[in-house]
Amino acid sequence: MLTKLFVAKLERLVNNMSNLAKKMLNAGLRKLRVRAKISGTAVRPRLSVTISNKHVSAQLIDDVAAKTLVAATTVGTKQTGTITEQCAIVGSDIAKKAKKAKINAVVFDRNGRQYAGRLTAFADAARKEGLEF
Repeated sequence: MLTKLFVAKLERLVNNMSNLAKKMLNAGLRKLRVRAKISGTAVRPRLSVTISNKHVSAQLIDDVAAKTLVAATTVGTKQTGTITEQCAIVGSDIAKKAKKAKINAVVFDRNGRQYAGRLTAFADAARKEGLEF
C-alpha cells in the first residue's frame, strides 16, 4: 500500500518536471544503481571516472576507509585535443600512479555512464598500462 502511494506521488512529480530535470533524475538513479553493486577496498579500490564537457577526472577510492588513494585530472593542465584523447591520457596517468601506489586491480565505477566512446578510451588506456578490472 505504501509503495503504491509512493510510486503514484513519484509519477505525478515526474510528469510535472522539465526534460532537463528528468534527465538529471534518471542519471542520478543510474549512478546510484551502479554504486549499490560495487564498493572499493584497500586491496581492490574503486576507480571512479567523471567526464564533463571540458574535463576528465578519475580517482581510486577506498570505500572502507573513505579515502582517495590516487587521483588524476585534466583540470588545471593545458591538455589539448578532443575529450576522447584527454580520457586516454587521464586513463594512462591514473594507471601509472596506481602502479606507484602498488595497486594492480580495481573495481570500475562508470558513474551511470554508458560504456562507450570516451569511457571506453579511458578504460583501454588504463588497461594498456597494466591496470586490471
